[in-house]
Amino acid sequence: MGAVAGTERRERTGVELGADVVLRALEESGVEVCFGMPGGAILPIYDALARGTSIRHVLVRHEQGAGHMAQGYARASGRPGVVFATSGPGATNLVTPIADAQMDSTPLVCITGQVRWASIGTDAFQECDITGITMPIVKHSWLVESVDNLRAITREAIALACAGRPGPVLIDIPRDVQEAPVRSEPPVAVARFDTSARWSPEGSPVDDVTRALAVASAPVLYVGGGAQGAAAEVRALAERADVPVVTTLMGKGAFPESHPLFIGWPGMHGNRAANLALHHADVILAAGARFDDRVTGRVDTFAPAARIIHVDVDPYEHGKVRSPDIALCGTLADVLPRLTARVPPAVADRAAWHEQLAAWACRYPLRFEDDGPALSAQTAIRVLSDATADREVIWTTGVGQHQMWAMQHVAVQAPRSFITSGGHGTMGFGLPAAIGARTARPDTSVVCIDGDGSFQMTLQELATSVAEDLPVVVVIINNGQLGMVHQWQTMFHDQRLSQVDLSHAQPDFAAIARGFGALGFTVGNASALSAAFAEALHASKTAVIDVHVSRNEACFPMIPPGGSAAEQLEYRPGR
Repeated sequence: MGAVAGTERRERTGVELGADVVLRALEESGVEVCFGMPGGAILPIYDALARGTSIRHVLVRHEQGAGHMAQGYARASGRPGVVFATSGPGATNLVTPIADAQMDSTPLVCITGQVRWASIGTDAFQECDITGITMPIVKHSWLVESVDNLRAITREAIALACAGRPGPVLIDIPRDVQEAPVRSEPPVAVARFDTSARWSPEGSPVDDVTRALAVASAPVLYVGGGAQGAAAEVRALAERADVPVVTTLMGKGAFPESHPLFIGWPGMHGNRAANLALHHADVILAAGARFDDRVTGRVDTFAPAARIIHVDVDPYEHGKVRSPDIALCGTLADVLPRLTARVPPAVADRAAWHEQLAAWACRYPLRFEDDGPALSAQTAIRVLSDATADREVIWTTGVGQHQMWAMQHVAVQAPRSFITSGGHGTMGFGLPAAIGARTARPDTSVVCIDGDGSFQMTLQELATSVAEDLPVVVVIINNGQLGMVHQWQTMFHDQRLSQVDLSHAQPDFAAIARGFGALGFTVGNASALSAAFAEALHASKTAVIDVHVSRNEACFPMIPPGGSAAEQLEYRPGR
């Protein structure tokens, strides 16, 4: 009824305001959902929402939560996430999600209210130069000067957020621009940005890649987050060229983890076989990966004998960390099929390489402390993974040990099914991202694996999940510690534990959940967890399961600070 009423009002008054233009431009661009919270400087847009729109608005409890919800929506759907916030603190609360989206290449459109033009520069109430603050972490930002530019800027911002390497954009709109009447149709915009994906020309670079893959005796396909929208193309190339595959934390799910060519996840807490595969490879094809320091360890020792082929949509990634021998610029959806069509079946004998990879996998399985008086975190996460083996699930995580354990022990077979904060490492990401993911894909189960420290940063968004009637399941791996910091202090700071104990005044998370109107469970063993998880999965409401696990467990394997991937530390009992 709201959308009809709004249409009738605009027809009756014959006047469209700037705020209406913003909503119309979003609708024209296919936006269906936005996340946000009203405030003084953005009230005209919220008034336009009340007058009528086809866009569903999700009211959050904190603007940071709105940003992470929009990220979760974007990552689960492949469409841009849109967030509204007012000026001043509303806008600055978006800085963390914007930085997170920039690091993880997430299309995020932030629309903020600003004080009136005449008040800009006067330190007016809740005035803030948000375009200046966010300049280093957005693809582009606009401070809108005229209502005549508003429709063009909004549509251009959405296109830019999704073009090439996706990322965040910001539109800051003074209140008087939102309120200004539009008496004629704004002119059609001419894009000021080249939003076409670049593609290296046909010829020798492509031929060089296909020849290198064909003759390599120890190749590896190193798959990053850029492959989440090109999973079929990645699989086709891997199978055609008979190349084993490793996926980064951000690439998890872009290649099925049950596939015989899958080796694991390289990096600081990746499995040893994946790290050794990269270290001993003679050809590495990096697809949508950026040679992050968490993967490479010490760069000068990373893959010392490998010929590097780097395929990425962002030309500035080529050579930023590791100089490639061959660089191809373009989307994976464009580039990989061209390679697959040309690469001949492998001519090198790969039998020894596959046998070596299998031997490493057998010799270095993921090891962890057996369950003793307390449930181990790894066992708890395996219970979740096993219980959903035949079910489509989107997993989100917070940041910390639980995030790495989720990478290691949750089996993911489909793209856009594992959503986490990678480059920025943002604690508190998990719950709001799960809300955004469930909003994007309402028929898919969404499970957030969180830590007790990470969860407490955004737990107020349980109210949003309950209000929106979203059956999100949150599983808290509760060790009463800032676990990852505890592990580093124990291993590398002579066991001087400083400000990591969360057990004092630790809240009853199940009671808090029930206070918000969600289901709440507290468990301490595998059978109780299995029962609670089954009930939560089949419930039609938000649920929180507080899983009490061993307090001092460390996450292994682990590349030590300043070490190389080949020097990864293995689990030892009692460590």
